[in-house]
Amino acid sequence: MTFLPYNNNLKPFAKKLRTNSTDPECMLWKYIRKKQILNVQFYRQKVIGDYIVDFFAPAVKLVIEIDGAQHYENDGVEKDLSRDAYLNELGLKVLRFDNNQVKGSLNSVLDAIYHYVEVNLR
Repeated sequence: MTFLPYNNNLKPFAKKLRTNSTDPECMLWKYIRKKQILNVQFYRQKVIGDYIVDFFAPAVKLVIEIDGAQHYENDGVEKDLSRDAYLNELGLKVLRFDNNQVKGSLNSVLDAIYHYVEVNLR
């Protein structure tokens, strides 16, 4: 297994984010934790490079991001494009969902995650 780069200085901030998760993050975590999707382990607020991703499943190289309104402003869009490009260079797939999708269509979000995991599980 190849180890991903990470900025050790971000670990305390990632821990803080884990204890202060948003409602949509908590909703999704309830269904993907403890290997509930095809026995694949997901991690919350994982440091990868100089970024902290919302959820990460190393077995299928999947990053899941739950986006709030700030991600749709010009600055947020540019940052996300740069972040996604970096993660893609590492061989990771990024699935993005907005808060409203998680709150209003959780089953559709879970179906998309399940489908990706099923197709990419080795």
